[in-house]
Amino acid sequence: MELETEYLKVIQERFQSVKDLGDRTIYQLSEADVHWRLNEASNSVGIIVTHVSGNMASRWSDFLTTDGEKPTRNRDQEFEEGILTKHELIIVWEKGWTTLFTTLRSLENQDLLKRITIRGEKHTVLEAIERQMAHYAYHVGQIVYIGKQIKNDNWETLSIPKGKSESYLQSELKKHQS
Repeated sequence: MELETEYLKVIQERFQSVKDLGDRTIYQLSEADVHWRLNEASNSVGIIVTHVSGNMASRWSDFLTTDGEKPTRNRDQEFEEGILTKHELIIVWEKGWTTLFTTLRSLENQDLLKRITIRGEKHTVLEAIERQMAHYAYHVGQIVYIGKQIKNDNWETLSIPKGKSESYLQSELKKHQS
């Protein structure tokens, strides 16, 4: 297998993993929870979802041919609290991720070293992918953190529960020995 092919496969899996963390957090939140903000300087899950989706639509549409900051995007508006319901936010969330995954699946090995532009700055496709991975992981981490704050004792962990690392490790070792 070629390195480029493996990279494109792995990066899609990593983006899916990041999305899954966001999905599993948003699923746990109520209608009111998605709009909760600690203070005026903080973002709600709804604001973060709107921003991430807006970024994805801008960055991943016509990815190889146009600047990643589309003139139709209103980034500042993404940070205003909307009146979207949780269901509407999930639709917005899914639209952004669909745009990203559709573009990633369309990339070919030789595309990775092509040069694209984001806000007038040149990047290789590889650099642009990594830039966006860091950006989305950062914001999904915020979503998870907010979710944990809101849910407190009712939080359904997204990874290995506290105090269960050893039993998890043993379980995984048994699976792989079979």
